[in-house]
Amino acid sequence: MPKQGLEQTIIDALEPTAAERGIDVVDVEVVGASKAPCVRVRIDHADESAPTITLDEVTEETEWISAALDELDPIPSSFTLEVSSPGMARPLRKPRDFARFAGQTVTASLVPGEGRRRYTGALLGIEGETVALEVDGERVELALGDIRKCTIKPDFGEADASAPGRRK
Repeated sequence: MPKQGLEQTIIDALEPTAAERGIDVVDVEVVGASKAPCVRVRIDHADESAPTITLDEVTEETEWISAALDELDPIPSSFTLEVSSPGMARPLRKPRDFARFAGQTVTASLVPGEGRRRYTGALLGIEGETVALEVDGERVELALGDIRKCTIKPDFGEADASAPGRRK
């Protein structure tokens, strides 16, 4: 499920250097007004066994990302750059993401078309170009190219009524 246009151009520009540095470009979004948009770049360690990227590491990686975007000059006006970890609602973009996070609960939105466009369920994995979910006890298969957005649905667990600040 490749991104379109400007976002894909930015991803393509960042990924070679990111790979050299052991970083995975998880996602890129360009949001906001056309006069002063915000470019959001989410990064993590490329090594799947490494812990989630730290704030200090994000700060360190921001320097080369900013320089790469200055060189690319993807937006004619000024823009704000936000570099962050993927967070709990991590976007899944690459086929390997769908394999890596099998077992997690995800929310998937499909490109406009006929039929259902939103699914929430357990990610079963990916085979070829088909992503499998278990939704309401049934297996659902989605074409990777039809997925507009897919994110991990954070599990906050049950609220502990005895925790400080909680009502009983």
